[in-house]
Amino acid sequence: MAEGHHRGHHHNNVDAIAEPEVVDYKKEEKHHKHLQHLGELGAVAAGAYALHEKHKAKKDPENAHRHKIEEEIAATAAVGAVGFAFHEHHEKKEAKKESHGNKHHHRF
Repeated sequence: MAEGHHRGHHHNNVDAIAEPEVVDYKKEEKHHKHLQHLGELGAVAAGAYALHEKHKAKKDPENAHRHKIEEEIAATAAVGAVGFAFHEHHEKKEAKKESHGNKHHHRF
């Protein structure tokens, strides 16, 4: 057994106890809003590129297969970006709810 490690003995280090972290929910809400907008922008850009590649596939029959593959990749990226934007929208709503305090009062 390694020195300093004893099985079954737990050492409580009082100095290691940290105070609760203070979270600025307004700042967190703004951060998630920013990320949501970036996700939306990414979705629009990837969607536009997918449409561009679809057009290229029609105009360039020699390389149509390559353009179709790039179109599918861009479409997949667009779907991923939409998912990210939706996730950040949810995170923004949670931060907003926390910033306004818990509105639910549980009564017995």
